[in-house]
Amino acid sequence: MEKINRKSAARASIQLGELDYTPILLGCIVILVTLVLLYVWKKKRSARTDVLLMGLCDSGKTLLFSQLILGEAKETFTSTKENLGYLATAQGELRVVDIPGHERLRGTFFDQYKNFAKAIVFVVDSVTVQKDVRDVAYFLYTVLADKATNNLPCIVLCNKQDETLAKGDSVIKSLLEKEINVVRQTRKSQLQSVDQNNTDSVFLGKPDKDFDFSQVSQTVKFVPCSAQEVQLDDLITFLDTL
Repeated sequence: MEKINRKSAARASIQLGELDYTPILLGCIVILVTLVLLYVWKKKRSARTDVLLMGLCDSGKTLLFSQLILGEAKETFTSTKENLGYLATAQGELRVVDIPGHERLRGTFFDQYKNFAKAIVFVVDSVTVQKDVRDVAYFLYTVLADKATNNLPCIVLCNKQDETLAKGDSVIKSLLEKEINVVRQTRKSQLQSVDQNNTDSVFLGKPDKDFDFSQVSQTVKFVPCSAQEVQLDDLITFLDTL
């Protein structure tokens, strides 16, 4: 009986030694590769690689986009959908997204791309800015106050400087500071009426002082430019630093 038990134990030992662990190893490898791919995919989706080109209709955004991406001026029309293009810079490749400026469209497209944004390029029509200052200020405030973009660098391009009636960048900055001071009072009342933890916006500036751009958390730089005359050196320098 003892001999039989020894033979059985010996056979069991041999069978254990002959077990094929290959399927188990392959399964572990598949799981590991899947986890790595999921990590890379999620990281890529959350990476901020976009430069959002924003502003009111007819500010010159699409012409600017054409000059940046295509290197030439193209006939432009009021955009009803975003334009996408890739730009090589000193730090690598950036995706430039030209957001439609129409009031009924810009909010939807901004929400679609804001979580992928690396920087904001806000284009202002230097000729009509005084007439449109309320709309410009409200839109710029919305972008700067949004929690998804309120820490991103922003350059305000005072476009159409080649035209005789264009306002200078310092004048435009002053106009917008005064108007944003009015806009934020309205927005402050809206924030106070809701749970601030459930809103996408923050209050810009210091509550006890008149607004100026030095008070915001991100860098906001005003520069003159002309998309028509391809005077874009300040913009290129800004993009090269991203």
